[in-house]
Amino acid sequence: MKKVTKNDEAYLRAKKRVAELKGFYAHLIVFVIVNMILVIINLVLTPRFLWFLIPLLGWGVGLFFHAVFGFGLFGVFTKEWEERKIKQYMGGES
Repeated sequence: MKKVTKNDEAYLRAKKRVAELKGFYAHLIVFVIVNMILVIINLVLTPRFLWFLIPLLGWGVGLFFHAVFGFGLFGVFTKEWEERKIKQYMGGES
């Protein structure tokens, strides 16, 4: 079995990060396309009631949290935080 070196670990972390970013951007693209379609349907069929705002806001909250956890915005659950916690629990530090 091949021993994992620091470079291998860095590569695997980078690969995981790229996959996370790819997932977020796919989510963002689908969000924009679907909500554009919903806006058009709403304005054509029932322009007096702007129901498209309900899924837009609900899904927007989900997209926001995807960004927060995916990019570590606001310092919440960043990779550095994760590494510190892993070292803390492995080493028994408080």
